[in-house]
Amino acid sequence: MCNLWQNIYFSLMENHPLLETIKTTLQKNKVEKLAAIASEDTFSVKDLIDLSFYHDEQIGFRAAWILENVCSSHQDRFLPHSLYFLEKFPLQRNFSALRHFVKILAFMTKKNASPEIKEIIHDYDTDHLVEVVFSWLIDEKVPVAIKSHCLNILANLNTKHEWIKDELMETMDFLVDKESIAFFAKVKQIRKQLAGSREPRIK
Repeated sequence: MCNLWQNIYFSLMENHPLLETIKTTLQKNKVEKLAAIASEDTFSVKDLIDLSFYHDEQIGFRAAWILENVCSSHQDRFLPHSLYFLEKFPLQRNFSALRHFVKILAFMTKKNASPEIKEIIHDYDTDHLVEVVFSWLIDEKVPVAIKSHCLNILANLNTKHEWIKDELMETMDFLVDKESIAFFAKVKQIRKQLAGSREPRIK
């Protein structure tokens, strides 16, 4: 049923003006311009989230890249669709798009996120998100760039789920000799963050 819905939806999206725009390679300045004009009158954040699951992975990647820019630079437009993003987050399988998805969630869970975002994360049932992020962290097929943001997400959510700290420490100890030097450097940063995480950050 889910695949049928997706097929119907994407057949409708074939005529979406954004789809034609992102069929070709995008430069960073073009991505920023598209993020700046994202609105219900042009294309919505929901459109970007949906297109990030497009069967053409390059189109999915470009949609996710624009989505990340909307989140970081035009948060007022992202906020109304943040719950939809959290619902779709665990379903992302396109690694190129997933890299932007995990960056967005790392942004949403960080210490200095906006009060509006903090409230959304506080009220949302993040148990499943944590479970999925842990699974990506230990998956050998998942690129290290994605795993790096997974570390950020889990360390940030430790303030909501106290059990994460011990589990994450054990997981990092297991992975540190299996991953790259860059991963090792991120692990050092995350260990420092966890060591200093005494006061709740998500209120």
